[in-house]
Amino acid sequence: MQNDSFASSAVLRETMVERQIRTFDVTDLGVQARMRDIPREPFVDPAFASLAYSDARLVLSGKTRREMTAPLILARLLKEARLSENDRVLVVAGATGYAAALVAGLVKSVVSLDDDETFAARATANFERLGLTNAKSAVGPLEAGARGDSPFDVILVDGVSQGAFGALLNQLSDGGRLVGIVSDAPGARTGKAIMYRRAAGQASPRPLFDASAGALGAFAKPAEFVF
Repeated sequence: MQNDSFASSAVLRETMVERQIRTFDVTDLGVQARMRDIPREPFVDPAFASLAYSDARLVLSGKTRREMTAPLILARLLKEARLSENDRVLVVAGATGYAAALVAGLVKSVVSLDDDETFAARATANFERLGLTNAKSAVGPLEAGARGDSPFDVILVDGVSQGAFGALLNQLSDGGRLVGIVSDAPGARTGKAIMYRRAAGQASPRPLFDASAGALGAFAKPAEFVF
């Protein structure tokens, strides 16, 4: 029965790649391969296991409300990050660890940061189950990043925020990239995927594509005073 279940999951992953990932301009063969190799069921709540390979944003139950980014959006962000085998990566709002698990097979090391210890514990268990020895989970404020493990070559912010990434941008190596989805509206679930590249101490943004994901309140911009 377990072998049948695994075979069925493999078919669903292949379908996901062919019908969602490749059709959304995800041409990176490494990202495609990881989407085929890593089962998504362990990372979703059991109630949503049947929807693990749909394009829906699935709610995760923890001390905070979190949504898993739809696979096609996540895959496109990873493609745009241009991961390489020597990269050190930070996934912010890593939740149960799915994004980090995908990244782990493409880079030197990855840290999955979440401010909810319930999610972080699940991420650790998932990494151990999959034998991902170069992935680890950390707990802490999302906006603070993971200074003790920095600098990072790539930072992925997995959700929609207002883009107040100051502390994270300072944890990038020279030439490092931060990818995330940014909106001016607080609590928005749609925005523009942006890549920031750090060079000579400055980070320059470049818009990528329209995207949607769960809202992250940790990167809210200070309210402006209006006369």
